[in-house]
Amino acid sequence: MQALAQYVAREGRMPGRGAVEELPDGPHRVGIWIGNQKARRDRLDTAQLGALTELGVDWAR
Repeated sequence: MQALAQYVAREGRMPGRGAVEELPDGPHRVGIWIGNQKARRDRLDTAQLGALTELGVDWAR
């Protein structure tokens, strides 16, 4: 989630599939992660969906 927030703050849009974001603990494949979350959206709880919605993820609404 932190990698997605950092990417959106810098770029102002959702990452593409190949986007990699550097965090203090190393690189995070944020593009792959967001795709995986979308595939698992039926298993995400309301807090997780709310956090994604706040970052601008349309399908999380």
